[in-house]
Amino acid sequence: MNSVDLAAYLDAERAEVERALERAADEFPDVLPPDQAAAGRHGVVSGGKRLRPILCATAFRASGGEAPSPTLYDFAVSIELIHAYSLIHDDLPSMDDADLRRGEPTTHRVHGVDAATLAGVALIPLAARRVLVAGEELGLDASTARECARILSGAAGAGGMVGGQGLDLLGEGRALGAEALTELHRHKTGALLMAALELGAVAAGAADRVREALRTYGRHVGLAFQIADDVLDATATAEELGKEPSDAHLDKSTYVSLHGLEGARRLARGETAAAVAALDNAMVDAPALVALADYIVTRRN
Repeated sequence: MNSVDLAAYLDAERAEVERALERAADEFPDVLPPDQAAAGRHGVVSGGKRLRPILCATAFRASGGEAPSPTLYDFAVSIELIHAYSLIHDDLPSMDDADLRRGEPTTHRVHGVDAATLAGVALIPLAARRVLVAGEELGLDASTARECARILSGAAGAGGMVGGQGLDLLGEGRALGAEALTELHRHKTGALLMAALELGAVAAGAADRVREALRTYGRHVGLAFQIADDVLDATATAEELGKEPSDAHLDKSTYVSLHGLEGARRLARGETAAAVAALDNAMVDAPALVALADYIVTRRN
């Protein structure tokens, strides 16, 4: 398995993702009122790790897919539109009441609660539209394009992100056990990350064993990502993270509060090991995915 210059890889991938997100946001004024279009753009193009579309594009290539860069990333950013929705709504006064995201004022602080709320809601159908349109441009047949829309919608809805946000609200001020905490984050964080991998596999026409291996990888790295977030919340400052408040300040259960700092770190490493093992067991040669699994638990923001 060849090594990967992960820093260079992430820089190149993020550049492609940012251009695709700009193309997506340029369409907002055509379908949304001006205040919602502005709020949506703010939530979508205000930076971030862009891990989900990068994982989607990486899974596509690991599954043998070939496509021109603009088209592949137009497809991959459909998942980032859902992620952007989740952050806009997480930051609202009715949820975390956050003032900062990535070191800048949150969308509702800039554009108002009403515009931010409605723009967030609109991003879900806009993401479904993008996956279908870009899927057609990738040359997917109608059945495969519908399957991609089903995967995306499932990860966004009650069985995924939206359901996880509901569980998150219900969990405030409660001491959740290990099973309940994992159930929450398999919905809120894990569902989108797993969908990113599966979307790439399906679009590339991956064999069933490869698709399942990438789903399993996504399930484990999704949980590792959340555990790593909890560790960062407990060890980094608001300035380093570029956001406030933390889950601990909101009286939410975290992997650190449940397992301790070192216990949480061990759990995260175990999840990434399981993710890489899933690729190895299915003989999926994907050095970039191996490197990304390590990045998820060693990142500093």
